[in-house]
Amino acid sequence: MNWNIIEGNWQQLKGKIKEQWGDLTDDQLDVIAGKRDQLLGRIQEAYGVSQEEAERQVREFETGFDKARRH
Repeated sequence: MNWNIIEGNWQQLKGKIKEQWGDLTDDQLDVIAGKRDQLLGRIQEAYGVSQEEAERQVREFETGFDKARRH
C-alpha cells in the first residue's frame, strides 16, 4: 500500500481513522496530517502499545483501506 494515497486523502479518511483509534482527538489528527510516523507515535502514546504493535495496527488499517479501494 502506498501511504501517499492515505496521506493525500487524510481529511476524507479522518472518520475511518477515528473509528479505528477513537482515543485520538480531532486536534491530534489535524497535527498528524497524514504523516505515518506521527500516527504511529500517537497510537503508541494514546494506547500504551509498543512500536511494533502500533505498526501492526497501521498495516492492518492500510490493508483494509487498500481492499476497500479495489471493490
